[in-house]
Formats: sequence, structure tokens, C-alpha cells
Amino acid sequence: MLRKNFLKEKLNAGKTVIGTWSVIPSPIVADILAESGLDFIIIDREHGPVNFETAQSMAMACESRGVSPLIRVGGPEGPEILRALETGAHGLHVPNIHNVQNFEDLIAFSKYPPVGQRGFSPFTRAAGYSHLNSKKMQAAANKSTLLAVHIEDPASSEMLEAILESAEADVFFVGLFDLSKSLGVPGQIEHVRVQKVFRKIVEKIRRAHKVPGTIVTSEVQLKKMLSYGVRYITYSADCEILLRGYQSVQYKFRKFKPNHR
Repeated sequence: MLRKNFLKEKLNAGKTVIGTWSVIPSPIVADILAESGLDFIIIDREHGPVNFETAQSMAMACESRGVSPLIRVGGPEGPEILRALETGAHGLHVPNIHNVQNFEDLIAFSKYPPVGQRGFSPFTRAAGYSHLNSKKMQAAANKSTLLAVHIEDPASSEMLEAILESAEADVFFVGLFDLSKSLGVPGQIEHVRVQKVFRKIVEKIRRAHKVPGTIVTSEVQLKKMLSYGVRYITYSADCEILLRGYQSVQYKFRKFKPNHR
């Protein structure tokens, strides 16, 4: 990527950032989200139905507002990672990192030589659509591309220390919903078992002077995560916030409408 990575600059400056998940495959929705002043928007290709053409248009909408577009892929898979980065996304969210080999594969697929083995074409949005950018593209992309590694189960948390020293990973993102599932209490992210494991993981990340991240779905959770030192927060998702908004409206409508008989 040749463009400025707004999000990575903020994190490198020690700032705490907030973003959201975009599950709705729409550049217009992405533009609305970006207009809100979020620091980043994650275009979800793991759980959402977005294709790469739409993802690129969504990335363009985000970037036009000074908001960093990221893409969540399904895992450390070469073709998926390559195409996601070629859209000009500022970085990746990568789940299903269960061992050191998975992490090494991620680096190999997402970084150019000499760091990794990412395939190269100058005729993409990421490279500015021109072979004239060939000489500077690889070093620029290696430096600016942000990688958020998901920690989602006891296995990935156990191998965390082995990868924390890597200079290539920028954020270690604790997926609370997947973590709750792996601990036998699916969806109960406030469960004492989930929170105990979560706090231990966050402390490991902070001791290594790395950026811990996670998801919140309420203002109460947001305040708590900030008090834990979590610097990278995703607040809910576009679909849920849209749903909540209209549920609130219809609830008030049902409550206040006159009963004409």
C-alpha cells in the first residue's frame, strides 16, 4: 500500500482507537460509518457476504474520509490475503491463528520479500495501478500494512508468547465471542471464566509492549476495556447498531401510539 495508513500512525503514536465491523456489503453504508469519525472500519469477509469488488469500493469510501479500511479474511490463506491487500486496504484482521506455523504463514502471505513472499503486481489499487511504482511499492507496503492477529481459544492464547516478539504483528485481538465458545459458554462474554482468561491474555500483550484489542457491545463494556488498557476497540457491528436503532424506534412507537377504537 502506497497511501498513508491513518490507523497505524495513531497506534504508533500511542493513541487508543475505536472502530466497528462492517458486515453489510455496501460502499454507501461504509461511507456513512466513516462519516461518524471512527478510526477504522473492518470489512468482514469471514462472516459477511461481501465480495472483493464491493470490498474495494468500501475501502475507497473509508479512505476518502480519513478512516482506515481493514479486511477480515477467513484465516492465513494465501489467495485470500493477497486479494484483500490488493484492494488497497490498510491492513488485515486474521482469525484461525492456532499455532506458530499459522502465524508464519500469515507473515509470508502478507509481506513482500525479504520479510515474506507476497505475490506482486503493480496493476492494482494497492500499487497505484502503475509499474512505475514497482521500486517503492514493496518497502512501502511492508512498513504500512497493519496486521491484527486474532486470539480466540486456549490453544492460540498458549502460543501467544511465541509470537509476541514479532515486529510484523501490530495488534493482538482477543475475539471474545469465539473465546466464550471455546470455553463452553457461547455468547456469554461477561462470564467469569471468559473474563479471567481475557485479563491474562491482555496482561501478556501489554507486558510485551504490544497493542491489545477486543470487541465491546455496550458503553459499560467500553469503559471497562479502557480501564484494562485495551487500546484497540471494535464497537458492535453495523447490522446490530442498525437493528438496535429501529428496534428502539418501534418500541417507543408501540408504547406511545394512541389507542383509537
